[in-house]
Amino acid sequence: MNEMPEVPQVHRVTDAQAICTVINAAAQVYRGIIPDDCWHEPYMSVQDLNQELENGVVFSGITQEGRPVAVMGFQARGPVELIRHAYVIPPYQRTGMGRTLLRWIHRHASAPILVGTWAGANWAIRFYENNGYQLLNPQDTARLLETFWRVPKHQAQASVVLARGQALANLRITGEM
Repeated sequence: MNEMPEVPQVHRVTDAQAICTVINAAAQVYRGIIPDDCWHEPYMSVQDLNQELENGVVFSGITQEGRPVAVMGFQARGPVELIRHAYVIPPYQRTGMGRTLLRWIHRHASAPILVGTWAGANWAIRFYENNGYQLLNPQDTARLLETFWRVPKHQAQASVVLARGQALANLRITGEM
C-alpha cells in the first residue's frame, strides 16, 4: 500500500534561534548576489531577529522531523501587511513549503500584502509572481520601502517590492499611497 505524503502543517514559531537557523541556512544563496556591504555572517543574528520580533514580525513555519525547515514572517504596518523573512532550508526548497506558508498568510491577511526582496534574487521574484504578486515599478518601490519598511537606504536601493493582486491600487484608492 502506498503511503500518502505528509501534508505540511503551518504553526507559529517563536524560538528565535530556530528561526535564525532556517534563515541563515537559506540565505547563503544571497552571497555574491546582494551588495557586499549588505552580506554578513550570520545573515540574521538572534539579536537582530529579536528586534524584528519586538517590531511586530510574527513568524509561521513548517517543521519536519522535529525541526523547523521553513519560516515566513508577517508584519502589520498600518494599512498593509508585509511578508518578512521568507526562507526554506535548501534540502526542502522547491517542495511546496514556501507556497504552503504563503497561502496560509493569504488566508489570515486582513489588509493588502506587500513583499520586499533583493532585486538580484530572481528566483524569489519569480516565486512571488507565480503566486499572484506583481513586481512594482522603481518609483512605487522606493515610496513603499520608505513608507512601510525600516531598512537602510543602500538596502532599499538594491530591493524591489511586489504587491499581491490589487494591493497597490487599493492603497491609492484609500489615499495611503
